[in-house]
Amino acid sequence: MAVSLDTVSHDSKENVAALERPAAAMPPEKHLDMPTQSLRRWSASEERKPLLQHPKLGTWLARLFVFGGGLLITAYGTWEMYQVVSVSRTTALQWVLLGLFTVNFSWIAVAFTSALLGFLALLRRPGHRGPLPSTLQHKTAIVMPVYNEQTDRTFAALEAIYESVQATRLGDSFDYFILSDTTNPDAWVAEERAFLALRERLGPGARFYYRHRQKNHHRKAGNIADFVSRWGGHYEHMLVLDADSLMTGECIVRLAAAMEADPDAGIIQSLPLIINRNTLFARLQQYAARVTGPVIAMGLAVWMGRDGNYWGHNAIIRTKAFAAHGGLPDLKGKPPFGGHILSHDFVEAALLRRAGWSVYMLADLQGSYEESPPSLIDLSARDRRWCQGNLQHMRVVTAKGLKLPTRQHFATGIMSYLASPFWLFQLIVGIALVLQTTYIRPEYFARDFRLYPIWPRFDPERALTLFAVTMGILLAPKLFGLILMLIRSSDRRASGGGIRLIISSTIEIILSALLAPILMLIQSGSVFQILLGRDTGWQPQRRDDGSIPFKDIVRRHRAHTVLGALAGLSAFMIATSLFLWMSPTIIGLLLAIPLSWLSGQLGAGLALKRLGLLRTPEEYQPPAIATRANELQARNITFGFDDADSLRAIYEDPTLRERHIEMLPPAPARKRGIIETERALAEAKLVDAETIDDAVNWLHNKERMVVLHDRALIDMLVHLKPKPAEAQAAE
Repeated sequence: MAVSLDTVSHDSKENVAALERPAAAMPPEKHLDMPTQSLRRWSASEERKPLLQHPKLGTWLARLFVFGGGLLITAYGTWEMYQVVSVSRTTALQWVLLGLFTVNFSWIAVAFTSALLGFLALLRRPGHRGPLPSTLQHKTAIVMPVYNEQTDRTFAALEAIYESVQATRLGDSFDYFILSDTTNPDAWVAEERAFLALRERLGPGARFYYRHRQKNHHRKAGNIADFVSRWGGHYEHMLVLDADSLMTGECIVRLAAAMEADPDAGIIQSLPLIINRNTLFARLQQYAARVTGPVIAMGLAVWMGRDGNYWGHNAIIRTKAFAAHGGLPDLKGKPPFGGHILSHDFVEAALLRRAGWSVYMLADLQGSYEESPPSLIDLSARDRRWCQGNLQHMRVVTAKGLKLPTRQHFATGIMSYLASPFWLFQLIVGIALVLQTTYIRPEYFARDFRLYPIWPRFDPERALTLFAVTMGILLAPKLFGLILMLIRSSDRRASGGGIRLIISSTIEIILSALLAPILMLIQSGSVFQILLGRDTGWQPQRRDDGSIPFKDIVRRHRAHTVLGALAGLSAFMIATSLFLWMSPTIIGLLLAIPLSWLSGQLGAGLALKRLGLLRTPEEYQPPAIATRANELQARNITFGFDDADSLRAIYEDPTLRERHIEMLPPAPARKRGIIETERALAEAKLVDAETIDDAVNWLHNKERMVVLHDRALIDMLVHLKPKPAEAQAAE
């Protein structure tokens, strides 16, 4: 029976309109309090008591093995070094050399014992986890923070993750959030277009959400904190991704099930493997991460136990625990040591652990992936920020109430960057000692009437033995990983066979040895810059395989080359033996420019790939989710969202414009007498503009961001003419 629309009630019309209205970009807010934590005040009474009994004996025995063994090896190395330098009376420079050697040797000794523990654990563990759970009790938010990323890549990854989770038949337990801190206007509008297109393809049942912050306060940590405090009340857990993360549905479901099965778990970290890499440097990292990475990660997981760490992504977090104890304080003073905490993940894990929540890693859980920087220069740019973040931890390591293993994590992170200047100082002292021996005349008639002159002397046989031991300890983790790959038939075959594996490991060791002195100088420079008060800022990472212009490579590494030439010439003039001893360092520095250029070359990486070298099992047989993500990325590129101009897109597409305005937060009230410079400039340019071309050509990025955040300015933009009046009249 037909019904006249005039007879439909007012309430019915509202219901019809609600059904036709597009779904909101974000669900209704459900707040969680997220108080800022204190690093100076803490009472043991605030620590929660575990609900389950967790065995600790094995963890403490593992720690005794790692740190006790590391201490014994360090004592041996220090004693041998003392014997090397104490053939005659020891000079002040020799004591300095001994001290620097002890610090550096202790660092690699603990890394060796930890890797040995991981190797032994992997020999014993079967590597499978049984069937997937059939149900999950709680909802999990899968969140991907983005910052000026390419949408074709990030949205392809999220869509592939969604499809993989749906394949487990437990997709109803997961919602998906893109949390944008993007400051580039074209990237921001591209994100909105990609989000709307994704929703249209998958339908409302997919539960994808998008939020853009106008001010990226506290960067990634602030981005996550904003989500937790405003929407975290809906979710028992959140799984945090990076913009280059990929995780299979099976891996995600197992993490959620592990969290549900362990009421004391605050954070559970997976081990992401590197995939999808093609440049020489990236494939080198990919191979090392696949062969050596599991050995190192398993060793850490065993001795850390439930006092583990968090790497900022590919991990699941108990939302309420994070809200209650993960609020980061600002450090007093200005950057680089003050301000907000850059390496927030370590500190968040430390605060949750202090509060009694467990933090641990499932190092043998498969299906967790990430990507890596494509070149040496890209790595050094990211490493500069990590260096500052880890050195900031010198002000956090003494925080009240932290567990001893947590302080060890901080110390390890700090030392990972201080090791480079310590190594540099050791080289300089070694050169000075040889120079002193060769050129400085001994004082035969000293003021204290010694019968013999004092000059530095060494035991060359002991020195050679100690050098061999040091090299063995350094290379042992790589050897452990290679052995595991060789004895596991499936991994061996997928990596090209035993001979190719051995050749690949040899290539990786040689190239790593040549790159090591370059990285030493880069990291030493970063440390010195930070100590001098230079802040790094936060730049988006370059994730593609595009090469860097050669002139930029020369500018970046010319100082390293000059230093290598000076060191080589000086060493050769002082003593041939010194030149030979320093030859790996000298060669690496002399080749800094060609090595850095070669590292970012796609052709070099693909050539080795065609030969079956540096091949990993995941490269031979790519994970289904990686293949699917690559297919979706190729499709997304055809949409052209990343190449479009943001102002033109908003101007030409009324539907996009309407949805964009709907997603904007409420405009803050403007205080009288306070004029925002960027807004005033943007408004003045729009007033002066006649066409959309004028606006596109005149407005800079900051002004565009102001326009896109302001409903009134968007209205001014829309009312511009598409073409000049003369052109319209001619038509």
